[in-house]
Order: sequence, then C-alpha cells, then structure tokens
Amino acid sequence: MRKLTSKDLKELNLLKHYRTIRLWACKSHDILPTDFELLIYLDAIDFFTKHDFKKGTYTFSWDNRRWNRLLKEGWIVVWRKRNRTTQKYNIYKVSFKCKQLISRMYRIMLGEEDIPTNGRNKIMNKNSYSDKMLAYSILNTNKDKER
Repeated sequence: MRKLTSKDLKELNLLKHYRTIRLWACKSHDILPTDFELLIYLDAIDFFTKHDFKKGTYTFSWDNRRWNRLLKEGWIVVWRKRNRTTQKYNIYKVSFKCKQLISRMYRIMLGEEDIPTNGRNKIMNKNSYSDKMLAYSILNTNKDKER
C-alpha cells in the first residue's frame, strides 16, 4: 500500500472548497459548524466514550449543552449500554445519519458529487445576504471540475 504524502493531498485539492462544503452541510442539516467538525473527529475514532468526547472538545469553545444536543438530535447513538457490573460506562458511535453526511461531504470534496442547487436546498432561497453569498460560492464550487 502506497503512503500518501503532502504533495499527493495538495494535488487532490481536497481542502480547496472545504469551507463552502462545510457551511452547506451545516446549514442544510441544522448543525453548528463546531459540532460538525467534532463529529468528523468522532467518526474517525469509530467507537468512543464520553471521556473521548471531552478530549475532542478541548480545541472548541466551551459548550456544556453540546453532548446532550448531539445525543438528542440523533448525531450520536449508544452502541453498548453499561450494566454497572462488567461494563462500567456506555460506548457511543456516530449515527448512520452522521456517517452519511460525512461521506457525502467527502464525495463532494473529491468532485464525485455536486452540492444540490434545487428548491429543497434552503440556502438557494437566498433569504439573507450570507445565504446569497453561500449560494454563489456553491455554484462556483459545482462549476469547478478540478476539485
């Protein structure tokens, strides 16, 4: 198996449209950008405990409601419940919904898929100035075939 180098990643232009794609994913799925980036980190871990979650939040602004919000909105699910004798704590994983969103974001970053521009995409309604600018950026991202 060949090892990826920094030059290989640069040639892929993987991060060229990262901000536009991340903002589209966050706005269209009603999730905060910091929460989404944390979910990308947790998806890389695969199975995690609440302690692992706390270690992942050290680089983000403090939000004591983040854990409950992600659990309640279905971004994180319990993989194994604790039973107070042999398993001392729950083990969690990111949900199927979260895995699908992250893999779709990767496909868009690689140019295998375009960001949707149909009427169901609420960004394309252009209700605010930031939505207008993001819609313009989405159209430019979709036009760029060298992603």
